[in-house]
Amino acid sequence: MTNMKVLAPGPLSTVQDAGRFGYMSTGFSPSGAMDPTAMRVANLLVGNLPGEGVIEMTMMGMTVTFDGTAVIALTGADMQAYLNDEEDAMPTYTAIEVHKGDTVKMGAAQKGMRGYLAVAGGFDLPLVMGSLSTNLKCGLGGFQGRKLKAGDVLALRQEVDLAMLGQRKTVAENNYPKAATVRVVLGPQEDFFTQKGIDTFLGTWYTVSGQSDRMGVRLEGEKIENKNGVDIISDGIATGAVQIPASGTPIIMMADRQTTGGYAKIATVISADLQLMAQAAPGTRLRFVAVSEKEAVSLKKEEEHRLKQMEYGFYSVR
Repeated sequence: MTNMKVLAPGPLSTVQDAGRFGYMSTGFSPSGAMDPTAMRVANLLVGNLPGEGVIEMTMMGMTVTFDGTAVIALTGADMQAYLNDEEDAMPTYTAIEVHKGDTVKMGAAQKGMRGYLAVAGGFDLPLVMGSLSTNLKCGLGGFQGRKLKAGDVLALRQEVDLAMLGQRKTVAENNYPKAATVRVVLGPQEDFFTQKGIDTFLGTWYTVSGQSDRMGVRLEGEKIENKNGVDIISDGIATGAVQIPASGTPIIMMADRQTTGGYAKIATVISADLQLMAQAAPGTRLRFVAVSEKEAVSLKKEEEHRLKQMEYGFYSVR
């Protein structure tokens, strides 16, 4: 069995998968990959099911070595990975063979915020409440419930049959701009805000704060005017919910969000644009545009169709 050893972990590298669902009523957030699209593509490139566990790396990638043959793929943020002493960086969004003694060294993200490393067969780790995702606050899931550190050894679940994988597979890289338009559906509490406040939210550029994390993407910019305060009776929080706290500036709730919250939510980022939020590094400029629920569903279906094409083998091969 092949093992992957962590030589340098980067600032925050954790095991994540599609998430831990069915436990929000007892206070457990879903966790899971911040950029579910990049995670799914990484898995599909190496022949895994789309929700298999991967390594999510934040701001900077890891350095890892393998003691046997494996097939890996890197997606999401471009972290300029190098195989051994090769001069040219490894391609991203491509299935790559590695062999005994090979070392993959990644650096700081050149564009985007979070990178994903998938291995064919997945990591041999126990499911906790049906998921491999790491919940750092609760100390459960993933690798011993914590972020990875130097010296950790992760076993791969199965030996790789290189003949079955066929030719190297590749898909187009995602582009993570320094300024992006993010689509939202207004509500559920947009009536807590004045028309001026809603116009500010939809007509102003905001900047991603360095205080952002897996719980939420915090924004800096013009305050959003409310009618009579933003406190509500706590209710459930969906991924992408845009909370407006007393400070007046938006927080987009993400994978490790709390399960309920007592601030009014002016809008929700549509599922198809969550990858933009996950990949928005500090300093990224964002603006919001409202779409209908029908448009949001249609855009999600388009994304699902594209990913299904990959899943069923419609790759561009080189």
